[in-house]
Amino acid sequence: MPRARRGFKARQRRNKVLKLAKGFVGGRRKLFRSAVETVQRALAFAYRDRKVRKREFRKLWVVRINAAARENGLSYSRLIDGLNKASVGLDRKILAELAVSDAATFAALTGLAKGV
Repeated sequence: MPRARRGFKARQRRNKVLKLAKGFVGGRRKLFRSAVETVQRALAFAYRDRKVRKREFRKLWVVRINAAARENGLSYSRLIDGLNKASVGLDRKILAELAVSDAATFAALTGLAKGV
């Protein structure tokens, strides 16, 4: 029985990892074993940080909404509660954008939240 050399598939697998390691420094880019470790770690960080990015943006939006709400005489929690009771379906991303770019509209929304 002839010896099985894993040429094509093994090279394919190695090239896939080394392609992902593009941009790494030194042996981490060129040596397969170091590249595998670094690529796995990088992919784990990428997966984790896609979740973290969502958290960070939500925190930023809450801070911006709170600052604008306090300028209009409300706290963040009272504003969100008032908007929910008034059936205003704007999410925090849009509210934060309004707070930054369109203060008049945000003030109207705060008035709506106060009225409920």
